[in-house]
Amino acid sequence: MDRQDGSARPGSGTGYVAPPGSSVLDPDGTLSGYILTELRQLYRHDLFDDYLPFHHRHVVDHELGGFTVFVDRDGTPVNTHKGTWYLGRGIWSYSFLYRHLDPDPAHLEAARKAVEFTLARRPAGAEFWPTTFSREGEPISPPESWFYGNLFVANGLAEYSKAAGDDQYWEIAREIVLRCVRRYDCEDYPEEVFGPDGPVIPAPRIQGHWMCLINTVGGMLENRSDPELEAVLDRSLDAVLNHHYNPEFGLNNEVLNHDHSRPDNAFAQFVRTGHSIETCWMILHEALRRRDRGLWDLAATRFRRHLEVAWDDVYGGAFHTLTHVDRNEWITTKVQWLQAEILIGTLCLVEHAGDPWAREWFGRTYRYVRERFVLAQYGFPLWIDYADRRVTFERHAGRAENFHQPRHLMLNLLALERLLERGGVVSGVWG
Repeated sequence: MDRQDGSARPGSGTGYVAPPGSSVLDPDGTLSGYILTELRQLYRHDLFDDYLPFHHRHVVDHELGGFTVFVDRDGTPVNTHKGTWYLGRGIWSYSFLYRHLDPDPAHLEAARKAVEFTLARRPAGAEFWPTTFSREGEPISPPESWFYGNLFVANGLAEYSKAAGDDQYWEIAREIVLRCVRRYDCEDYPEEVFGPDGPVIPAPRIQGHWMCLINTVGGMLENRSDPELEAVLDRSLDAVLNHHYNPEFGLNNEVLNHDHSRPDNAFAQFVRTGHSIETCWMILHEALRRRDRGLWDLAATRFRRHLEVAWDDVYGGAFHTLTHVDRNEWITTKVQWLQAEILIGTLCLVEHAGDPWAREWFGRTYRYVRERFVLAQYGFPLWIDYADRRVTFERHAGRAENFHQPRHLMLNLLALERLLERGGVVSGVWG
């Protein structure tokens, strides 16, 4: 995957916004070969006819609350454990679904029972939630070291607060976020290790942490201002855009020292392109919320750069991790979640900027996903989540995705609905 042609050099990017009233479609009236009504129907099928029936039947614990995501391709349980990550993520997914796409009380009930299950086991003091519970709610792992699980819970609670119309859950989410930030700032925050025998970064600064803060806090500030949370969000944006970004190679380092300086070890060459791409579309959404054109242009430029570098020109799709930039060494497995983040970001750029580059890359990625990841061709529901470089089908799986796929389907379905309402015209948010 060595780039010799200089494409997408550092600093290059579109910065493109179509004039008001412009069509986002190709001259033939399609979005990269897809008629908008047919594309909407594909998304609706994947969400309402494929994803939701499977999860309603096999993943949602209608009796005890929460989500038993560890199932095989046909829904057979691998175990009945409930992970904190997937509790928070599932709460968000069902709350967002209820609020934006389908006000079926069953969706809100699934979220409510998961909220009750999760908050009944809320840790005291500064501890984080355990990583895993039994189906009945007994902890079967110690408290998580990093704050990811807690942030996913906060994200879910904040969205549930909007869906249920109950501010107490927003307040709990706020408390969780601020506690996570205080812990993140401690000098004894758990270290990051590069591989089994590699260097160690004490109390690291991690792009994935800022990403979760941007996503959670940005959503919390949609309908309610809060100076402390606004400061957290500003700080997170600054970290990603001005500290993790490495101008030497035009990509974001995933891990920095606690003081935001660049490590002098293997981490200086370590780039998690998947997180960079995911974070960039979240910053696009934040730019829309703020109506900040400069932030939009910068996020669009960085999104494009990371995507073009991460793309597998041989087999298609994007790689999620570049372990050494100068040696061009990649982890070559393919993950569905990254392809979903690409589709969210590119369609966002299409809808609000009419970006022809984004239109092309949306079509390229969507065709690739439908060809390689959709499991219907093998007689199963859902999509492949983790695979080798060629996305070779494996009969068995260990978990059903309950966040990245439904988030992608819901966000893009809403975008398609808006595009159809406007007759395929750019949103005009940038004038």
